[in-house]
Amino acid sequence: MPQTAIFGPVFATIGLTFVVWVYMYVRRVAFIQRNGLTPAELAKPGRLAELSPPEVSNPSDNFKNLFEIPVLFYTLAIVIFVTAKVDATYVWAGWVFFVFRVLHSAMHCTLNLVLVRFYLYLISTLAVGFMAARAALDHFGS
Repeated sequence: MPQTAIFGPVFATIGLTFVVWVYMYVRRVAFIQRNGLTPAELAKPGRLAELSPPEVSNPSDNFKNLFEIPVLFYTLAIVIFVTAKVDATYVWAGWVFFVFRVLHSAMHCTLNLVLVRFYLYLISTLAVGFMAARAALDHFGS
C-alpha cells in the first residue's frame, strides 16, 4: 500500500471542513440579512451567537468542532506517514473517521438529534483513538 494512501481521508476531512464553512456562512449571512442586523449590532463578542436560532448556530458549532478531534487525526496521519507505517488498517480507520464525521456534521447541521449525533461522534472518535493507540503501541513497543 502506498504511504500516501493515508492522505485520502485527510484531504476528504479537510474538504468536509470547507463544506461546513460554506454552509455556515450561507446560513449566517442569510440570517443577518433577513433580520437587518448591522455590523455595529454584532460587534459585541458572542452577540451573533445570542441572536442566532439553531439553524444558524448549529453549523457554526459544528465548524468549531471540526478543529477538535480532527486535529488529532491530521497529526496521527502525518506521524504514520513520516514513520512509514501506513497500512490498510490505518487507511480503513481513517475512512471510518471521515465517514462518521460526515454523518455527524450532516446531523449537527440539520436535524440535530443529539443522541444520534453523539453516537456518530463517538464512532468517529473511537476510530482516531484506535489509530492513536496502535501508533503509540508501535512507537513504545519498538
